[in-house]
Amino acid sequence: MSLDHLSILCLISSILAALTYMVGAFWVGRLKEKSGLWVLIIGVLLHGVSIVSSMISEDGSPQFGFAPALSATTWLVLIIYTVEHWNIPQLRVHGSLAALGALSVILSIVFSGHPLHIQASPWLPLHWMLGMASYGLFAVAVVHAVLMQRAEKKMRMAQDNPTGLPLLTLERLTFRFVTAGFVLLTATLIAGVWFADVLYGPTHAIKFDHKTVFAVLSWLTTGALLLGRWRLGWRSTLASRMLYVSACLLLLSYVGSRFVLEVILGRTL
Repeated sequence: MSLDHLSILCLISSILAALTYMVGAFWVGRLKEKSGLWVLIIGVLLHGVSIVSSMISEDGSPQFGFAPALSATTWLVLIIYTVEHWNIPQLRVHGSLAALGALSVILSIVFSGHPLHIQASPWLPLHWMLGMASYGLFAVAVVHAVLMQRAEKKMRMAQDNPTGLPLLTLERLTFRFVTAGFVLLTATLIAGVWFADVLYGPTHAIKFDHKTVFAVLSWLTTGALLLGRWRLGWRSTLASRMLYVSACLLLLSYVGSRFVLEVILGRTL
């Protein structure tokens, strides 16, 4: 497939994915649960095509940026949530997730990223995949933490649980994703430190720039959260707030740094 055809495929799949997500966002409450799930599945498939096709620039080199990173993270969240819903039918489809998917796709159309001028080793894609996977798992954990807090609030008001799942089940799912995200973030940091000269070349040895500092702070916060839960039984509001802080720090690590470079400073690295 030529680069022109790839660009057209990227644009068409992105537009169709955004439209599909918008249908889900505005109509999911009026559709049957299974119909809403299929809307999400179609949106996720189109979204995946747009992500893959957007990673090649016009000159054939790989490209990436803060918006494609957000798009990929949202895509992972929607994949995991869709699979989870398929296996746990009680979990309800939420239009807000579809709206988030539409927003991320639209952002990636507007800010498509920049070519990556890398003399990279084969280890670099592995490093990126570990990083994006940890982003996705933390984002899924945040989604479940929000659902958990909503369910807890409704229970205190003696109202129906809007999530469709028991509170303890949501809590277990949340911390499973937190633990998995922590493991992948640890692997990402180890890869970044251990293979710094291999990943980016001998002139790019590991250094404590903004990206690294925020990633390490996120790792420390998540480690404290898991240790506090294990030793002190932290849960509910305290645990959720610590998770939100950790996720925000991780978001600032790559997406925040790239946003400042690309949009505010107008640089490409």
